[in-house]
Amino acid sequence: MKIQGLQKLTLLDYPEKVACTVFLPGCNFRCPFCHNASLVVNIPKEPEMTEEGFFAFLKKRRGILDGVCVTGGEPLLCPDTEAFIRDIKELGYAVKLDTNGSFPEKLKHLVGEKLIDYVAMDIKNAPDAYAVTTGTDGRFLEAVKESVSFLKEGHVPYEFRTTVTKNFHRKENFEQIGQWLLGAEKYFLQAFVDSGDLVGTNIKGYSEAEMKGFLEVVKHYVPEAKIRGMSEKNS
Repeated sequence: MKIQGLQKLTLLDYPEKVACTVFLPGCNFRCPFCHNASLVVNIPKEPEMTEEGFFAFLKKRRGILDGVCVTGGEPLLCPDTEAFIRDIKELGYAVKLDTNGSFPEKLKHLVGEKLIDYVAMDIKNAPDAYAVTTGTDGRFLEAVKESVSFLKEGHVPYEFRTTVTKNFHRKENFEQIGQWLLGAEKYFLQAFVDSGDLVGTNIKGYSEAEMKGFLEVVKHYVPEAKIRGMSEKNS
């Protein structure tokens, strides 16, 4: 397993848990607003950390950390993800998976094997805008829809989330997304932040007031929807 990064402590990435975040390389999407270009299009040839080093770290942090966030890139693109997560679980950690939802069969399998404790799935845009938003030809849309339907069945705690940009998102998109996610447990509109490591260029975010307008649209369908990445008063 190639490991391209490790955030040794996070209080934000895994709800209600003290966790670390491990970054796996590679992605089948090319979202211009992706803030991890070094994991998607400019992947270093050599891993940042060995698998042995990562598990040595986890063994030392038992009793301090509650969980591990497995993210990317797209973690389910890696052929060894199941074995990697299984080894994490054997150390007693809860596992949160970040995914774009394009591998529904792998997602179902991992959940069925009780290897995943929480799923955060990106909703890139309304279905008819998926291709342009993800920088693909749209062939992954049906797979994404299948993952959405599976998570909404409640087999595992989950959240949906959308990073909102002026380049790709409009009010009508959120009307469609709201209808799509009707009945979802959690949905977050995430403020875009330029990390300096973007896949695309000239990506812009919306103001807090504009984000609140989008939030009101989706709240008609997902009442518990919230904004993430801005002030605490925006939920």
